[in-house]
Amino acid sequence: MQSTNDIRRAFLDYFAGNEHYIAPSAPLVPYNDPTLMFVAAGMVPFKNVFTGLESPPAPRAASSQKCVRAGGKHNDLDNVGYTARHLTFFEMLGNFSFGDYFKERAIELAWNLVTRELGLDRERLMVTIYHTDDQAHDLWRKIAGLPEDKIVRIATKDNFWAAGPDGPCGPCSEIFYDYGSPVAGGPPGSPDEDGDRFVEIWNLVFMQHVQANDEIVGDLPRPSIDTGMGLERIASVMQGQQNVFETDTFRALIEASESLLGSAADGETIASHRVIADHLRSTSFLMADGVLPSNEGRGYVLRRIMRRAMRHAHLLGAKDPLMHRLVPALVTEMGAHYPELARARPLIQETLEREETRFRQTLDKGLRLLDEETAGLAEGGELPGETAFKLYDTYGFPYDLTEDALRARGIGVDKAGFDVAMARQKEAARAAWKGSGAAADDEIWFDIAEREGSSEFTGYTSTEVEGRVVALVVDGKEVAKAEAGQDVVVLTNQTPFYGESGGQTGDSGRIAGANDLAISVTETSKPLGRLHAMHGHVDRGSISVGDSVHLTVDTPRRDRIRANHSATHLLHAALRNALGEHVTQKGSLVADDRLRFDFSHPKALTAEEIAAVEAEVNAEIRLNETVGTRLMSPDDAIEAGAMALFGEKYGDEVRVLSMGNSNWQGSGKSYSVELCGGTHVRATGDIGLFRIVSESAVSSGVRRIEALTGEAARQWVVGREEALKAVAATLKTAPDEVEARVAALVEERRKLERELADAKKALALGGGGGAAPSADEEIAGVKFSGQVLDGMNPKELRGLLDEAKNRMGSGVAAIVAVNEGRAAFAVAVTDDLTGRFDAVALVQAGVAALGGKGGGGRADMAQGGGPDGDKADAALAAVREALASETV
Repeated sequence: MQSTNDIRRAFLDYFAGNEHYIAPSAPLVPYNDPTLMFVAAGMVPFKNVFTGLESPPAPRAASSQKCVRAGGKHNDLDNVGYTARHLTFFEMLGNFSFGDYFKERAIELAWNLVTRELGLDRERLMVTIYHTDDQAHDLWRKIAGLPEDKIVRIATKDNFWAAGPDGPCGPCSEIFYDYGSPVAGGPPGSPDEDGDRFVEIWNLVFMQHVQANDEIVGDLPRPSIDTGMGLERIASVMQGQQNVFETDTFRALIEASESLLGSAADGETIASHRVIADHLRSTSFLMADGVLPSNEGRGYVLRRIMRRAMRHAHLLGAKDPLMHRLVPALVTEMGAHYPELARARPLIQETLEREETRFRQTLDKGLRLLDEETAGLAEGGELPGETAFKLYDTYGFPYDLTEDALRARGIGVDKAGFDVAMARQKEAARAAWKGSGAAADDEIWFDIAEREGSSEFTGYTSTEVEGRVVALVVDGKEVAKAEAGQDVVVLTNQTPFYGESGGQTGDSGRIAGANDLAISVTETSKPLGRLHAMHGHVDRGSISVGDSVHLTVDTPRRDRIRANHSATHLLHAALRNALGEHVTQKGSLVADDRLRFDFSHPKALTAEEIAAVEAEVNAEIRLNETVGTRLMSPDDAIEAGAMALFGEKYGDEVRVLSMGNSNWQGSGKSYSVELCGGTHVRATGDIGLFRIVSESAVSSGVRRIEALTGEAARQWVVGREEALKAVAATLKTAPDEVEARVAALVEERRKLERELADAKKALALGGGGGAAPSADEEIAGVKFSGQVLDGMNPKELRGLLDEAKNRMGSGVAAIVAVNEGRAAFAVAVTDDLTGRFDAVALVQAGVAALGGKGGGGRADMAQGGGPDGDKADAALAAVREALASETV
């Protein structure tokens, strides 16, 4: 018996031998097709090739493509486990001709493969063709020798393929295998065709026409071929099984669950074992391709699949989480061909265990309530929609899980009633939102979010993606179309553009589309915390709701933002290590050109502390450790040591970022572990360089560090080096000697300043000989010394006045020191005269003349100043006048 792995290898080897490029399987997330949630067919990765948007990798190709049908317009989830062929995950074998060979060669390759290479009995094979495709009929007669009764003409769309209402299209031809008369069912096209006797194993699409508005309008200049053969289905045929779950790969997975559970897969338990085996494959491959469980979009579908499998594990009596223990068996079966499965094994196992541990709590509560509410319902009964909504809203029990749990008992659910209760809750939420004081202009975002749901952010793994336009906003109002020259806000079903939040600035970039559309995106916001709104200008063309567009983030700018954001995490850890655990984040700004980090600390950092923090961050950068991401509940994350960030609002699930030394100081933990929804570098070495450029106070007990990373940090260092070289050139010395040279110049200046001050002081005291200055005079019987000194340090005035008082014995002295246009003014009164004259009043009179206000001191000594140094003589005159009139 050929194993499933053998069949896959034989298929690819066959087409490699027939000059086909063997294309690796594309990821399950189809970033080139915004209409699909997951890759659901083998041709999806080549869609843009067939439509002419991309060049083919080769004239002809073949692949074994991973596919998932569980969500969106392709959804087989509810049937899995209960039918012979429905799967959420399957592999599609296919060969493709991009304008190379056409019908004759495609039919020849297909027939030779199934009859010669795979060895199927040609007597058990029959084909279908589109009812008007006489060419295909004649080729099957010629190449395969099939009689007329084994070539069935089908007049429906089942045998006509189209990419959409507009674009390539063409007839199909399917190959069927006949299991024989013991199996119920008739051939395709017959009234009994839905039976299991005849099974389609391969579909050949002859892409030869072009259609517009669902009408054929011409022929393709270069017809092409797209085929698809389900690996699991052909494996069941070749292994003599009528059920895909009886093939070798599924048997191995089911045997693993049987062994762990001690429960045989037969009777009533067989469906549960099959669900677990299929869902193990889909969930594991989705996680290996970067999808993680969440409450929105693809992550929500993944969680639904997980929870359905986990409920069936519960039905089989699993007392502890089971799914993660089955991953080794899956890797053994499929890891050789899909190495990404082995690489992601630790993440897959950890995520499955965490999800199942959490879900079992929800499941226990929900099932108990479900049993109570349906105790009086017999087969054919219906659970009220209000009750189903209560399970969902209060206990987190999804509607589809309620439906699935009651299915085995033949009990339905009032879906209409559930929808009414959901609508009522949304209306209540809207009313609460309006009452919260939110800006009236923001209601437009509430309308969009309610109608379209949350934007799916794909930017953690990609900076380029295809999206479908779900809303356009111009001047605060929704519009159906925006034209060239208009500013517009664009919302798409999925986007790689990060919306400003958590201190990280939003992305910029470009939006392109049909008819030469070009939009420059200048910023991205995040209204309501769940929409990604891209603000831009329509440079060319026009954009309409429903259009498919290509979204491209400005990657160099995003990379700089990533580096700055990751650096804030390392900075936070370094500050806590250097200053203490009281340090917590109080705010941040992560832009493309800098980062700013506010933190709690009671005093300024010393130069030594700043240097130590900077050195520690750079040491972690040089280690180039991988940055790890996990999804956890906030409580679990904080219990595991993650730091929650200031100002963030967390839902029931958070991203936990681990970075830096993975065994910091022997703790077994990463250097930094924080809750964060932003974008980050893949490894710390991507930051390049970290440089602190300032440290300052923000408010009492809060400090701020501003820093640069990467090229910006290098340019900053280069700028300082160039400045140092310029200073060295001015000083006519080497850069290494600048510090010593500047120190010598500073000391020389201090010496000269001291000598100048001494000279000025000597001049003020009468040339150093002790004689009274020429300004001494007598006013109304009182000695008065008044002087104007240019360039005198105001600090010297008090000493000069003391010496003047000593010299005079009895009298009043006043000095005006003029520096750069401003004047300092001081007055001294000897003790015997303080009863007649107040130095404060005298100073205030002089200060007023200098254009100033006030002045203060004591009765024997006072000082003030004014902005008008040219009025120095007027200030002295004011004192003389006061002395003459004895008004002070």
